[in-house]
Amino acid sequence: MPLNEGEWRLSYSANGVHPGASFIFGTWKSRYYLLDDVEIKDQDITDGDTPLPREDGLRHGQDFTTGATLTFEIGVDTVDASPVLRERHGANLDAVSRIKQAWDARAVRDLTATPAVLSTMQGGRERRWYGRPRKCEKAASKLTRQGYTPMVASFSASHTGSFSEVEQRIRVDMAPPPHRGIKGPLTAPLMMVGEGAVRTPGEIVVAGNRPSWPVITIVGPIAHPTCELVGRWKLKLNLSLKAGERVVIDPRPWVRTVKRGSASVAGLITRGSPLLEDLLIPPGRQDFVLRGTDVTATSYMTVAWRDAYGYM
Repeated sequence: MPLNEGEWRLSYSANGVHPGASFIFGTWKSRYYLLDDVEIKDQDITDGDTPLPREDGLRHGQDFTTGATLTFEIGVDTVDASPVLRERHGANLDAVSRIKQAWDARAVRDLTATPAVLSTMQGGRERRWYGRPRKCEKAASKLTRQGYTPMVASFSASHTGSFSEVEQRIRVDMAPPPHRGIKGPLTAPLMMVGEGAVRTPGEIVVAGNRPSWPVITIVGPIAHPTCELVGRWKLKLNLSLKAGERVVIDPRPWVRTVKRGSASVAGLITRGSPLLEDLLIPPGRQDFVLRGTDVTATSYMTVAWRDAYGYM
């Protein structure tokens, strides 16, 4: 369900007895409104700088960051719930309990590599972050009995920047063998079609201003499947898929798996293929190709991605 301008939503699925959440906040309508702009802070960089021996200066190495933290100051307001003080107080305690339950996120905290999703609509653009809700605490206040409690809540993202809420997806069929020459009979007049006049199978256009990780699903029957981002990288798997069988390659850092069904087949990635962390698609026009051995020519793959942004 699309968000309204200025709204935020924390969501995750249920897990056993632990309920899921689709908690909306950020505007007056929700009664959980922001007291200040959200603070988005990249966490400290771990740098690889080393001092130069016997001289001034240093040599810069590889730098890494552990993601971003989003911090919200939220006013929980139930002043209009009732003209009776005691009822306003009770309504406010219930409202605080709801945000505390959503932020507790026990359903995802019990699972490895399972993030919650934080979404928002800002300036007409929908964006999302993957991560875990962290602290959710009451700020100093004596107004709870009156129906108002200020809260401070934070969300720890698994990455910096944000992603589009809309997922893009394309199907790429098995690449046909190369075709040489012109086959007849030909009928006049002949028309030459310029490059770009027809959309190439496997062609995508990636928006955003940062590279994004694709989720690649290859569906058999195919042997030794190879997914190629033309001019960038090739990932080959030393396995065979039966008709309808599939392997899912998910290089996103909060997942990072290669699975056939529920079994990991990451060990079947061939030497010379890139690391999963390097399976990125840059912004702009790109071409995906599926190769392998398929006598039926019915195998295909899907490539799904979300446009990535440096901020929101």
